[in-house]
Amino acid sequence: MLINSDFEINIRSIEEFARVMVPEALDKTMNLSMKETSDTIEITMEIDGRKGNFIYANQEDKIDEQKQTMVKILLLKVYEKKYSWGGLMGVRPTKVLRRLLSLGYSYKEAEEMLRNFYIVSDEKIELLINTVRKEMEFLNREYINLYIGIPFCPTKCKYCSFASYEISGGVGRYYKGFVETLLKEIEMAGKFLKDEGYKIESIYIGGGTPSTLTEDDLEKVLKKINENIDMSYLKEFTFEAGREDSLTEKKLELVKKYGADRISLNPQTFNENTLKKVNRNFNRENFDRYFRIAKEMNFIINMDLIIGLPDENTEDVLYTLNELEKYDIENLTIHSLAFKRASKLFKEDKNRKELDREIIEKRIKELIEKKQMKPYYMYRQKNIMEWGENVGYAKEGKESVFNIEMIEENQSTMGLGGGAITKIVVKETEFRDYIERIINPKDPALYIKEMKERMESKYKLFKKGEIIDENL
Repeated sequence: MLINSDFEINIRSIEEFARVMVPEALDKTMNLSMKETSDTIEITMEIDGRKGNFIYANQEDKIDEQKQTMVKILLLKVYEKKYSWGGLMGVRPTKVLRRLLSLGYSYKEAEEMLRNFYIVSDEKIELLINTVRKEMEFLNREYINLYIGIPFCPTKCKYCSFASYEISGGVGRYYKGFVETLLKEIEMAGKFLKDEGYKIESIYIGGGTPSTLTEDDLEKVLKKINENIDMSYLKEFTFEAGREDSLTEKKLELVKKYGADRISLNPQTFNENTLKKVNRNFNRENFDRYFRIAKEMNFIINMDLIIGLPDENTEDVLYTLNELEKYDIENLTIHSLAFKRASKLFKEDKNRKELDREIIEKRIKELIEKKQMKPYYMYRQKNIMEWGENVGYAKEGKESVFNIEMIEENQSTMGLGGGAITKIVVKETEFRDYIERIINPKDPALYIKEMKERMESKYKLFKKGEIIDENL
């Protein structure tokens, strides 16, 4: 895409937007011009024999990259593209709304801006407002969260881009060394966080598939957490059981014994043929058995579903939603498939069957109403289905604080294990946060080699956050 503009613009950002939302514009020449006053910004676009203009109140002090956003929205308008999320591609819509509220806008005023500036549909605005109202009950920067990543799985799902390696593959030879290193890292992190007086609100063990750990190693990790991490302020402890093919009753007993109160059991779909295609083992009988055991142990249970998996049509999605209705769960996360560059699916096949959005969304609405759930966190991703989003639903009082704080990037995170992200979040101005990250190596061999060095960097990062906070 060739872009000629009489004002400064991030060409790469515009190209990235066009690649997903208006691919037919990629090989065209775009001519842009702008008129700006203290009251308004007007942008005119000419591309592919099409012309259009967009005029809006000058709010550059309130809207991040207003001109950039206006160009993207104008591109949708000149090509007559109508998406439910309008110009909000690859962003956290909730953060956009929360920023408007922090600037003093009422919900009604923010709703008007979402509709008239970002051209978001009424149904998505309603979802967005309901989600933000709920998550505002939980956001609390007084605390931090702890994430522990286990980068091994029984098999590597084709849609997955997370830090995970097949335990039976070549990387599996580093499994023992990984566990030993993780135990040391938990010990080091625990001492530092105690000494510095950090209050941990939530612990989340994810991956990968944490239940890939052997029973003995799982107990070692859980015991080490209990011995070294201050849980005085802990509100929730989540273990992502995820896949039934790596579970045992003993593992669930250990998770319960050492204080976890939440687990995820994630079928993704109940169509077993689909799961075979994406290299995911699944046995419905075993799944149901472990679900019953988990319920008897009084775990708060989350299930994940993915809409848009290869070769699934509308009827397949509805089948999964109907099957889900049979399970007494407290949390439900519904993802729209996004093609991640790191996933095998991205490299192999990007074809998806056309899905009837209205029918699916109607069924989801019926399902969550029947289960007495409400949306409490939400995010979008690049390369996601045009109308889609990832939404977490929960029964009242069963919401996941960790999910909210992570998606909203409101709390600092101490990340341990393979591929885990450590970040500090500090209020920089009234409307903006300072965020800085350190990422543990995904590769277990590199993680083993560099753990202590990365841990020292995390100490410095958290110290840096304290200095920044003091200077505000």
